[in-house]
Amino acid sequence: MNPEARPVRYSQTTITELMIPAYANFGGKIHGGILLSLMDKVAYACASKHAGTYCVTVTVDKVEFLQPVEVGDLVSMMSSVNYVGNSSMVVGIRVIAENVKKGTLIHTNSSYFTMVAKGEDDKPTIVPKLILENKEEVKRFIEAMNMKEIKNAIREKMDDAKSHVEVKQAPELLRHERCLIQFNSTGVQA
Repeated sequence: MNPEARPVRYSQTTITELMIPAYANFGGKIHGGILLSLMDKVAYACASKHAGTYCVTVTVDKVEFLQPVEVGDLVSMMSSVNYVGNSSMVVGIRVIAENVKKGTLIHTNSSYFTMVAKGEDDKPTIVPKLILENKEEVKRFIEAMNMKEIKNAIREKMDDAKSHVEVKQAPELLRHERCLIQFNSTGVQA
């Protein structure tokens, strides 16, 4: 195998785990933090396999818990490298919960983890190119490129929104919001 380029299938990884009562939240469903931790593990395994080195999580995008996961479900997290940059990779993760008693499968969520490969010096290192072998892999690569562009634009807008806040405009801006201002424009409690 060419270490300078690897096919998507080379690093695809699935982790399956039984959801036990210790994973449940106060509502009796599996805690979202448990699922995020498992997703981070599978993203790491997939990215490290592709890169051939240690990887770290940089961002997690599109985490929406579409369906609850129950105690007793078998949860499978399927990961695939969808995109590679110089040192970064976007790992797509699909989460499926299986109720073994009923024989049902539900898609609980999909997420995208951006991982960065680290070298022995703990600095970002170049990752192998991604060999795209079918239309679905090409589609996912392009989707990841598009999402990266959108994410960068949103990051700029969010930074701009934070840096241009004028508190003196608060009474007008917040007039229809569910909050109460407890001080006047000079900063003295009203």
